[in-house]
Amino acid sequence: MRSDTTAPLVTRHDAAHVATLTLQSPGNLNALSTAMMTALHATLDTIAKDPTVRVVILRGAGRAFCAGHDLRELLTLRDGPDTGAAGLKALFDRCTALMTRIQSLPQPVIAQVHGLATAAGCQLVATCDMAVAGDAARFGVNGVNIGLFCATPMVALTRNMPAKLAFELLTTGRFLTAAEARDGGLVNRVVPDGDLDAATRTLADTIATKLPAAVRIGKQAFHAQIGLPTAAAYALTGDVMVANMARDDTTEGIDAFLAKRAPDWPG
Repeated sequence: MRSDTTAPLVTRHDAAHVATLTLQSPGNLNALSTAMMTALHATLDTIAKDPTVRVVILRGAGRAFCAGHDLRELLTLRDGPDTGAAGLKALFDRCTALMTRIQSLPQPVIAQVHGLATAAGCQLVATCDMAVAGDAARFGVNGVNIGLFCATPMVALTRNMPAKLAFELLTTGRFLTAAEARDGGLVNRVVPDGDLDAATRTLADTIATKLPAAVRIGKQAFHAQIGLPTAAAYALTGDVMVANMARDDTTEGIDAFLAKRAPDWPG
Protein backbone atom coordinates (compact mmCIF):
# COMPACT_ATOMS: atom_id res chain seq x y z
CA MET A 1 0.00 0.00 0.00
CA ARG A 2 1.12 3.57 -0.60
CA SER A 3 1.94 5.67 2.44
CA ASP A 4 1.03 8.97 0.73
CA THR A 5 -2.32 8.66 -0.97
CA THR A 6 -2.26 12.32 -2.06
CA ALA A 7 0.81 11.91 -4.28
CA PRO A 8 0.17 11.31 -8.01
CA LEU A 9 0.08 7.68 -9.08
CA VAL A 10 1.65 8.56 -12.44
CA THR A 11 4.25 11.27 -12.94
CA ARG A 12 5.29 12.73 -16.28
CA HIS A 13 8.60 14.27 -17.33
CA ASP A 14 9.07 15.68 -20.84
CA ALA A 15 12.45 16.29 -22.48
CA ALA A 16 13.33 16.65 -26.15
CA HIS A 17 10.03 15.26 -27.51
CA VAL A 18 10.06 12.25 -25.16
CA ALA A 19 7.54 11.90 -22.31
CA THR A 20 8.66 9.61 -19.50
CA LEU A 21 5.79 8.26 -17.39
CA THR A 22 6.57 6.66 -14.03
CA LEU A 23 4.17 4.45 -12.10
CA GLN A 24 4.41 5.77 -8.54
CA SER A 25 3.12 3.07 -6.20
CA PRO A 26 6.27 1.23 -5.11
CA GLY A 27 4.68 -0.05 -1.91
CA ASN A 28 2.58 -2.54 -3.88
CA LEU A 29 5.05 -2.90 -6.75
CA ASN A 30 3.08 -0.46 -8.92
CA ALA A 31 0.03 -2.71 -9.03
CA LEU A 32 -2.61 -1.92 -11.64
CA SER A 33 -5.31 -0.87 -9.22
CA THR A 34 -8.39 0.90 -10.52
CA ALA A 35 -6.85 4.19 -9.43
CA MET A 36 -3.54 3.44 -11.14
CA MET A 37 -5.19 2.41 -14.40
CA THR A 38 -7.42 5.50 -14.33
CA ALA A 39 -4.44 7.79 -13.76
CA LEU A 40 -2.35 6.19 -16.50
CA HIS A 41 -5.21 6.20 -19.00
CA ALA A 42 -5.89 9.90 -18.33
CA THR A 43 -2.22 10.75 -18.78
CA LEU A 44 -2.10 8.89 -22.09
CA ASP A 45 -5.21 10.71 -23.27
CA THR A 46 -3.45 14.01 -22.60
CA ILE A 47 -0.31 12.90 -24.42
CA ALA A 48 -2.33 11.75 -27.44
CA LYS A 49 -3.31 15.37 -28.02
CA ASP A 50 0.19 16.76 -27.49
CA PRO A 51 2.04 17.22 -30.82
CA THR A 52 5.31 17.98 -29.00
CA VAL A 53 5.53 14.39 -27.72
CA ARG A 54 6.92 11.92 -30.24
CA VAL A 55 7.77 8.94 -28.01
CA VAL A 56 6.60 7.72 -24.59
CA ILE A 57 8.69 5.78 -22.06
CA LEU A 58 6.78 3.86 -19.39
CA ARG A 59 8.65 2.85 -16.24
CA GLY A 60 7.99 1.94 -12.61
CA ALA A 61 9.26 3.44 -9.36
CA GLY A 62 10.89 1.35 -6.66
CA ARG A 63 11.85 -2.31 -6.90
CA ALA A 64 9.65 -3.38 -9.81
CA PHE A 65 8.11 -2.34 -13.09
CA CYS A 66 4.62 -3.64 -12.30
CA ALA A 67 3.30 -6.64 -10.37
CA GLY A 68 -0.08 -6.83 -12.10
CA HIS A 69 -3.49 -6.32 -10.57
CA ASP A 70 -3.94 -5.43 -6.90
CA LEU A 71 -5.06 -8.75 -5.41
CA ARG A 72 -6.56 -7.08 -2.33
CA GLU A 73 -8.73 -4.96 -4.59
CA LEU A 74 -9.81 -8.03 -6.56
CA LEU A 75 -10.90 -9.77 -3.35
CA THR A 76 -12.76 -6.68 -2.16
CA LEU A 77 -14.59 -6.42 -5.45
CA ARG A 78 -15.44 -10.12 -5.50
CA ASP A 79 -16.75 -10.22 -1.94
CA GLY A 80 -18.35 -6.77 -1.73
CA PRO A 81 -22.13 -6.69 -1.28
CA ASP A 82 -22.66 -4.36 -4.23
CA THR A 83 -19.92 -5.51 -6.57
CA GLY A 84 -19.29 -9.21 -7.14
CA ALA A 85 -18.94 -10.31 -10.75
CA ALA A 86 -20.03 -6.92 -12.08
CA GLY A 87 -17.32 -5.13 -10.14
CA LEU A 88 -14.65 -7.55 -11.32
CA LYS A 89 -15.83 -7.28 -14.91
CA ALA A 90 -15.66 -3.49 -14.71
CA LEU A 91 -12.07 -3.66 -13.47
CA PHE A 92 -10.96 -6.05 -16.20
CA ASP A 93 -12.78 -3.95 -18.80
CA ARG A 94 -10.90 -0.91 -17.51
CA CYS A 95 -7.63 -2.81 -17.95
CA THR A 96 -8.59 -3.79 -21.50
CA ALA A 97 -9.39 -0.16 -22.27
CA LEU A 98 -5.97 0.89 -20.94
CA MET A 99 -4.13 -1.70 -23.03
CA THR A 100 -6.13 -0.69 -26.09
CA ARG A 101 -5.32 2.97 -25.41
CA ILE A 102 -1.60 2.23 -25.41
CA GLN A 103 -1.83 0.64 -28.83
CA SER A 104 -4.10 3.37 -30.23
CA LEU A 105 -1.85 6.14 -28.90
CA PRO A 106 -0.33 8.02 -31.85
CA GLN A 107 3.14 7.91 -30.29
CA PRO A 108 5.20 4.72 -29.84
CA VAL A 109 5.38 3.52 -26.23
CA ILE A 110 8.54 1.88 -24.86
CA ALA A 111 8.38 -0.15 -21.65
CA GLN A 112 11.49 0.32 -19.51
CA VAL A 113 11.52 -2.79 -17.34
CA HIS A 114 13.42 -3.47 -14.15
CA GLY A 115 12.70 -5.92 -11.35
CA LEU A 116 9.45 -7.79 -11.83
CA ALA A 117 6.83 -7.60 -14.57
CA THR A 118 4.18 -10.12 -13.58
CA ALA A 119 0.64 -11.04 -14.63
CA ALA A 120 -1.05 -7.82 -15.87
CA GLY A 121 2.35 -6.13 -15.48
CA CYS A 122 3.73 -8.57 -18.03
CA GLN A 123 0.65 -7.83 -20.14
CA LEU A 124 1.60 -4.16 -19.95
CA VAL A 125 5.08 -4.94 -21.30
CA ALA A 126 3.63 -7.06 -24.10
CA THR A 127 1.17 -4.31 -25.00
CA CYS A 128 3.80 -1.58 -25.34
CA ASP A 129 5.22 -1.14 -28.83
CA MET A 130 8.76 -1.90 -27.65
CA ALA A 131 10.50 -2.89 -24.44
CA VAL A 132 14.00 -2.54 -23.01
CA ALA A 133 14.85 -4.62 -19.93
CA GLY A 134 17.54 -4.57 -17.33
CA ASP A 135 19.43 -7.84 -17.12
CA ALA A 136 18.01 -8.65 -13.68
CA ALA A 137 14.38 -8.21 -14.78
CA ARG A 138 11.99 -11.15 -14.56
CA PHE A 139 8.76 -11.76 -16.46
CA GLY A 140 5.85 -14.04 -15.65
CA VAL A 141 2.14 -14.66 -16.06
CA ASN A 142 2.09 -16.56 -12.80
CA GLY A 143 -1.52 -16.22 -11.70
CA VAL A 144 -1.91 -19.98 -12.06
CA ASN A 145 0.30 -20.34 -8.96
CA ILE A 146 -2.55 -18.91 -6.87
CA GLY A 147 -5.32 -20.57 -8.86
CA LEU A 148 -6.08 -17.66 -11.20
CA PHE A 149 -5.27 -18.26 -14.86
CA CYS A 150 -3.94 -15.09 -16.52
CA ALA A 151 -6.57 -15.06 -19.26
CA THR A 152 -6.49 -11.37 -20.15
CA PRO A 153 -2.67 -11.09 -20.05
CA MET A 154 -2.66 -14.09 -22.40
CA VAL A 155 -4.11 -11.93 -25.19
CA ALA A 156 -1.11 -9.61 -25.32
CA LEU A 157 1.38 -12.37 -24.56
CA THR A 158 0.31 -14.57 -27.47
CA ARG A 159 0.70 -11.62 -29.82
CA ASN A 160 4.36 -11.29 -28.82
CA MET A 161 5.78 -14.78 -28.52
CA PRO A 162 5.37 -18.32 -29.86
CA ALA A 163 2.15 -19.98 -28.72
CA LYS A 164 3.80 -22.99 -27.09
CA LEU A 165 6.13 -20.84 -24.99
CA ALA A 166 3.25 -18.58 -23.94
CA PHE A 167 1.12 -21.58 -22.96
CA GLU A 168 3.97 -23.05 -20.94
CA LEU A 169 4.34 -19.83 -18.97
CA LEU A 170 0.59 -19.54 -18.43
CA THR A 171 0.21 -23.11 -17.17
CA THR A 172 3.41 -23.48 -15.13
CA GLY A 173 3.80 -20.03 -13.63
CA ARG A 174 7.47 -20.12 -14.61
CA PHE A 175 9.35 -16.84 -14.80
CA LEU A 176 11.48 -15.81 -17.76
CA THR A 177 14.84 -14.16 -17.32
CA ALA A 178 15.41 -10.97 -19.25
CA ALA A 179 17.50 -12.86 -21.81
CA GLU A 180 14.77 -15.48 -22.25
CA ALA A 181 12.17 -12.72 -22.65
CA ARG A 182 14.31 -11.17 -25.39
CA ASP A 183 14.79 -14.49 -27.15
CA GLY A 184 11.05 -15.20 -26.86
CA GLY A 185 10.09 -11.89 -28.46
CA LEU A 186 8.72 -10.11 -25.39
CA VAL A 187 11.44 -7.45 -25.21
CA ASN A 188 13.65 -5.84 -27.83
CA ARG A 189 16.91 -5.68 -25.94
CA VAL A 190 18.51 -6.41 -22.59
CA VAL A 191 21.14 -4.18 -21.00
CA PRO A 192 22.91 -4.06 -17.64
CA ASP A 193 20.58 -2.62 -15.01
CA GLY A 194 22.88 0.37 -14.59
CA ASP A 195 22.53 1.22 -18.28
CA LEU A 196 18.75 0.83 -18.46
CA ASP A 197 17.82 4.52 -18.33
CA ALA A 198 20.39 5.49 -20.95
CA ALA A 199 19.63 2.59 -23.30
CA THR A 200 15.89 3.23 -23.23
CA ARG A 201 16.43 6.92 -23.78
CA THR A 202 18.75 6.26 -26.73
CA LEU A 203 16.07 4.15 -28.40
CA ALA A 204 13.44 6.82 -27.74
CA ASP A 205 15.67 9.61 -29.02
CA THR A 206 16.38 7.69 -32.22
CA ILE A 207 12.67 7.35 -32.96
CA ALA A 208 12.06 10.99 -32.00
CA THR A 209 14.37 12.15 -34.83
CA LYS A 210 12.09 10.62 -37.48
CA LEU A 211 9.24 12.43 -39.15
CA PRO A 212 6.49 12.34 -36.49
CA ALA A 213 3.69 12.00 -39.04
CA ALA A 214 5.34 8.97 -40.63
CA VAL A 215 5.81 7.24 -37.26
CA ARG A 216 2.22 7.94 -36.26
CA ILE A 217 0.88 6.69 -39.59
CA GLY A 218 3.13 3.65 -39.30
CA LYS A 219 2.09 2.74 -35.76
CA GLN A 220 -1.59 2.89 -36.66
CA ALA A 221 -1.04 0.75 -39.75
CA PHE A 222 1.14 -1.73 -37.85
CA HIS A 223 -1.58 -2.55 -35.34
CA ALA A 224 -4.34 -2.46 -37.97
CA GLN A 225 -2.69 -4.96 -40.30
CA ILE A 226 -1.23 -7.43 -37.83
CA GLY A 227 -4.41 -9.46 -37.40
CA LEU A 228 -5.53 -9.32 -41.03
CA PRO A 229 -5.18 -12.01 -43.70
CA THR A 230 -2.22 -11.36 -45.99
CA ALA A 231 -4.22 -9.97 -48.93
CA ALA A 232 -6.21 -7.60 -46.71
CA ALA A 233 -3.04 -6.48 -44.95
CA TYR A 234 -1.40 -5.59 -48.26
CA ALA A 235 -4.52 -3.74 -49.41
CA LEU A 236 -4.58 -1.65 -46.25
CA THR A 237 -0.86 -0.90 -46.18
CA GLY A 238 -0.80 -0.02 -49.89
CA ASP A 239 -3.30 2.73 -49.16
CA VAL A 240 -1.15 3.83 -46.21
CA MET A 241 1.92 4.10 -48.45
CA VAL A 242 -0.02 6.23 -50.95
CA ALA A 243 -1.25 8.59 -48.22
CA ASN A 244 2.23 8.83 -46.70
CA MET A 245 3.83 9.59 -50.09
CA ALA A 246 1.32 12.40 -50.71
CA ARG A 247 2.56 14.42 -47.72
CA ASP A 248 4.74 17.49 -48.28
CA ASP A 249 6.97 16.55 -45.34
CA THR A 250 7.58 13.15 -46.92
CA THR A 251 8.63 14.90 -50.12
CA GLU A 252 11.10 16.94 -48.09
CA GLY A 253 12.54 13.77 -46.59
CA ILE A 254 13.02 12.16 -50.00
CA ASP A 255 14.50 15.33 -51.51
CA ALA A 256 16.92 15.63 -48.60
CA PHE A 257 18.02 12.01 -48.98
CA LEU A 258 18.64 12.42 -52.70
CA ALA A 259 20.55 15.67 -52.08
CA LYS A 260 22.56 14.04 -49.27
CA ARG A 261 21.46 16.58 -46.66
CA ALA A 262 19.48 16.50 -43.44
CA PRO A 263 15.71 16.93 -43.91
CA ASP A 264 14.24 20.25 -42.83
CA TRP A 265 11.29 18.92 -40.85
CA PRO A 266 9.30 21.13 -38.47
CA GLY A 267 10.08 21.25 -34.75
